[in-house]
Amino acid sequence: MDVSALRREYLRDGLSRASLDANPMTQFSRWFAVAKETPMPDPTAMLVATVDAGGQPSLRTVLLKYFDDDGFVFFTNYGSNKARDIAVNPKVCLSFPWLELERQVHVRGRAGKISAIESARYFLSRPKDSQLAAWVSSQSHPLSSRQFLMRQFQKMKEKIGQGEMPVPSFWGGFRVRPEAMEFWQGRENRLHDRFLYQRDGDGWTIERLAP
Repeated sequence: MDVSALRREYLRDGLSRASLDANPMTQFSRWFAVAKETPMPDPTAMLVATVDAGGQPSLRTVLLKYFDDDGFVFFTNYGSNKARDIAVNPKVCLSFPWLELERQVHVRGRAGKISAIESARYFLSRPKDSQLAAWVSSQSHPLSSRQFLMRQFQKMKEKIGQGEMPVPSFWGGFRVRPEAMEFWQGRENRLHDRFLYQRDGDGWTIERLAP
């Protein structure tokens, strides 16, 4: 199917060097605040790209759970494909496709596990059924059927009852510490605004990129 005729102009906004904060995390926080208030299904959705030991890249969508000056945090089963990739190659990329705003943010950095205490704090804040799901899903591994998965879920639910859910040792968070961040704003005639932050010692350099 030829879809080359499906196109539109990006006319919503522009981005200038003068409008950028010197710190990319502060700039991200500004853009995230706008995304959060804009009608869209999942403003926290981000693509996470990893590369395995054989050089094969993989891409999937996860939900950002929090961010600060140290980077971006998401949670997963430590036996998942993404976690196994990170174990052999911690270099990852993140991408936030805020299409409703005609904006994207791309992040290059290194991922590392957060502390068990930090993971437990988030795990215990999750709804009970989400905690149960973390226990019964051997993420990324073959599954005989959905019925089997749901039976395991129900068994665990009955076993735990109203008691407190223990934190799985095989589940936790990763923090991606950025080394470069690009802010992309769509513009008309495909002459988009792109600015790249790159870490330079304790600070950042900023340069405009050709679209």
